[in-house]
Amino acid sequence: MNPRLDHLGDSAAGKPSGPIRSGGVTRQPVQVQASSQPLPFVIDPTGADRHAEYRALRARGPATPVDILGLRAWAVSDPAVLKTLLTSPGVSKDGRAHYPDFQRTTSTWPLALWIEVQSMLTAYGADHRRLRRMVAPAFGARRIAKLKPVIESMVGGLVDDLAAVPGGQVVDLRERLAFPLPIAVIGHLMGVPEDQRDGFRQIVDRVFDSTLTPEQAQANVVRLYERIDQLIATKRDNPGDDMTSFLIAARDEESDGAGFTDQELRDTLVLMINAGYETTVNVIDQAVFAMLTSPEQLHLVRTGQATWDDVVEETLRLEPAIKYLPMRFAVTDVELPDGQVISAGDPILAAYGAANRHPDWHGPDADTFDVTRRAKDHLAFGYGVHFCLGAPLARLEVAEVLRRLFERFPGMSLAVPAAALRPIPTLISNGHQELPVYLREPGPASRSPREP
Repeated sequence: MNPRLDHLGDSAAGKPSGPIRSGGVTRQPVQVQASSQPLPFVIDPTGADRHAEYRALRARGPATPVDILGLRAWAVSDPAVLKTLLTSPGVSKDGRAHYPDFQRTTSTWPLALWIEVQSMLTAYGADHRRLRRMVAPAFGARRIAKLKPVIESMVGGLVDDLAAVPGGQVVDLRERLAFPLPIAVIGHLMGVPEDQRDGFRQIVDRVFDSTLTPEQAQANVVRLYERIDQLIATKRDNPGDDMTSFLIAARDEESDGAGFTDQELRDTLVLMINAGYETTVNVIDQAVFAMLTSPEQLHLVRTGQATWDDVVEETLRLEPAIKYLPMRFAVTDVELPDGQVISAGDPILAAYGAANRHPDWHGPDADTFDVTRRAKDHLAFGYGVHFCLGAPLARLEVAEVLRRLFERFPGMSLAVPAAALRPIPTLISNGHQELPVYLREPGPASRSPREP
């Protein structure tokens, strides 16, 4: 008998599965014969219409075969099934150990770095616990408390710079605020010298870009490791009170096999810099956009009926920074509640964006931005043992930005129609290419000719 996710219900030999409970809502899963395999749904690498894509995935069942840049995987959009898979020992992030096509895929797939790195992002079992144990102190409560005044000062400086912009001038808040704050914060945390920080930006952006060719992606990986090696060399020569120096010491001083290998050190820095920067940029972007396009929600915050923390959580639910996270792998055959089977070795794609908007979790208004929503839970930071260590830091950054920005510029508005904003070209990240605003209410003469 194939191993199965027992509490998801029996699904073998045409037996109907039992009810699944998700977000307080109980429903009966649809029964599908195990042999019923739809053609793979092609995930759009440009991310042009993510919301329509989420609906299409959910309509195909709790999990469905998809094509991601030529790689076939299972996209899981049902939150109950996804939570179970994310906590099951029958699912791994270690492609080297549990993905038979690992070597071929990493030589040709544009997103190979996402499964090739050797860090806690891709570790399984004891290796994951070892690596996470060494990184966790960087995001402990004391460290975050020490960072709070630093972040407040950084946000204050950026908002002061915005205040110097002449009235009526369009400002790209993604460029002037959403980008520089996370770069500064992660640079401070990791001890990245200021003259090295700008070099990471374009490289990190391209790590998340799913429109690159395999050759372009590989060239970017080479540049990324050059920057990482430069940072390691700098901090070995001049260690400080920062996470990079701490991790280097853990690598150099551990002699019992419990520390990092050289590659694990490099890839842990890749993970922390990439995740600490790109994801927070997008949450700031989406939170500001949500407030500017939902004036009634902004009114609730300004009148004390909701808080900026509520705005952060609802943004994370409705527009998570990561839409899809590649990749997990089935360690054994896994039976799904609708009778389908994820075979051992099959890749699994966590469809966080689709799951967060599932109506069986958040009701018929799951696609609505509502800061008073009682259920605050979501999967924006993952779930289970791989839950994002940087979640408290990201929440702190975004809430502080929102508070200071909307206090300073109460008349702020979008400078173009919301529909004119373009998504960044990726299936992974979730943000806009630019976020143009008027910081103060513009007069008729200063309005863009593109506006009605």
